[in-house]
Amino acid sequence: MTWAEQQTAAVCRRPGTMGKRAPPGARDSIDAVRTVVVIQARMGSTRLPGKVLEPLAGAPVLDWVVERCRAIAGASEVIVATSTAAGDAAIAEHCAARGVACHRGSEDDVLARFFEAAGPHAPDCVVRVTADCPFVDPELAGRAVALLGLEQTDLVLIEGEDELPRGLVAEALSFAALARMHAGTTLPRHREHVTTYAYEFPSEFRLSRLAPGAGLRAPGLRMTLDTAEDLRVLRAVAEGLGGDRLAPTTRAVRWLVEHPAVAAWNAGVQQKPVV
Repeated sequence: MTWAEQQTAAVCRRPGTMGKRAPPGARDSIDAVRTVVVIQARMGSTRLPGKVLEPLAGAPVLDWVVERCRAIAGASEVIVATSTAAGDAAIAEHCAARGVACHRGSEDDVLARFFEAAGPHAPDCVVRVTADCPFVDPELAGRAVALLGLEQTDLVLIEGEDELPRGLVAEALSFAALARMHAGTTLPRHREHVTTYAYEFPSEFRLSRLAPGAGLRAPGLRMTLDTAEDLRVLRAVAEGLGGDRLAPTTRAVRWLVEHPAVAAWNAGVQQKPVV
């Protein structure tokens, strides 16, 4: 039995793990929830190869993401999870040069890569972030972590997420739920997109719901990086914020709302479907 198989079996049978309702008052503090943030990163984008190391206001996109993830309340570790593909050596080297933890795993089985990256840290909660979201909201992610610990659930859903610009939301889920998904599905779309199984079979999980702040609501905007048009927009926003990698996400959203001509640059980009 491999390390990953041993850990999956142990977590899935462990009594009292997150995902089961705790007695009133249990873990009512964010400090009681051990949380690791795992950032999915790769160089092999089909529409914009090497995108995560493209510069934004003088710093690579990945540096923006790492710094904002380190600002998530309660996060004890931030780990970049990339693949063992030769092209992704650049990400591992970039992380090593900056003292950022990096795990390399399967290129195609991203669910296994996430599980293996988080597992050695024995977390209660895992925050999932993709490296193409340089304006991911640490405040919203911290609130999700706190709610997950307070309600002892498996996954936090953001209410009205489709009303937010794409690229702001991090997923907070219990490590026990991640282990169950890792052990329980073999379908390629579940292995590639990590949490898809939970959204397809919600009755198997305990779910919490969290309302985002009104300052994040701006439907139709894209603040994620998948194309050259996206990069042009994100560079404009980063410059508009003076290169402040920890600028509040509400400020970034407001800047883009106030500059509709910039927002129009990537308005026609179609998000790739999950298949």
